Amino acid sequence: MEFLGKYLQIKKRNAKIAWKKAKMSKTCYLFLLPYMIVFTAFYILPVAMSVFYSFTYFNVLEPAKFVGLENYINLLLADDIFLIAVKNTFLLAAITGPLGYIMAFLFAWFINELPRYIRAFAVLVFYAPTISGQAYLVWSILFSGDAYGYVNSFLIKFGIISEPVLWLTDTNYMMNVVIIIVLWMSLGQGFLSFVAGLTGIDASQFEAGYVDGVKNRWQELWYITLPNMKPMLLFGAVMAITQSFGVADVTMALCGFPSTDYAARTVVTHLIDYGTTRFEMGYASAIATVLFVVMLLLNKAIQAALSKVGT
Repeated sequence: MEFLGKYLQIKKRNAKIAWKKAKMSKTCYLFLLPYMIVFTAFYILPVAMSVFYSFTYFNVLEPAKFVGLENYINLLLADDIFLIAVKNTFLLAAITGPLGYIMAFLFAWFINELPRYIRAFAVLVFYAPTISGQAYLVWSILFSGDAYGYVNSFLIKFGIISEPVLWLTDTNYMMNVVIIIVLWMSLGQGFLSFVAGLTGIDASQFEAGYVDGVKNRWQELWYITLPNMKPMLLFGAVMAITQSFGVADVTMALCGFPSTDYAARTVVTHLIDYGTTRFEMGYASAIATVLFVVMLLLNKAIQAALSKVGT
């Protein structure tokens, strides 16, 4: 009891100190207040509401009815299409996430070696697919299912195939095409953060590194470049995870909604189906909550992995 009393006294004293510091910095908190309000209203509150509605049956027209874990049980044990969506999403994430992340860093690293004006042009070229938003629609022409599609035309011309391939409706090819397009679009905000991080490293650190025994560019990368870029690496990792798990527009626009035999179904398209087509908001909220938890756990794992970089 004596130990508990001392512990409570320490906590109370620390709370008083924190409150005094907060009062001294009240002007700073006042300036942060608009952002806190917007962040709470448009980020924290929607997530909390989604978690709440995931335990209910809610069809928008009627009041929400509490159903406990029924949505999660049906989602994991009775929804075969969701399992297909999970498989496709993890396949996309396992390929496009790490590959896109590594490609973004390597391209940024190579571009950083170019002269300043050429570097600015190269950054624009690599970032252009992200700026354009729906640039993936160009691929619908390349992979058109008739003989006029550029890919089919090229393959028929050289005798590789004898008749057009339905790239975007044939279940044997759909996911392969989607993976290629998502990889092409993967140079996004993470790529820009890598470019900024590489540009901001002090050149004197490289000179000091060579004095201390750094012998080549790979040691320079591991012991100097990567430790200086941990915040950018983490941001790029978060963006890569978000992008790879959030694929929906590409599959919906190119492969249809729903796609043939749900071969290009992802978790987000499954969520859109139940949320905006069927208006089963409780079930859609359960899908969103599961996706949120998985992405949160992966972000934690990546933070732990990046903390060992350069050690």
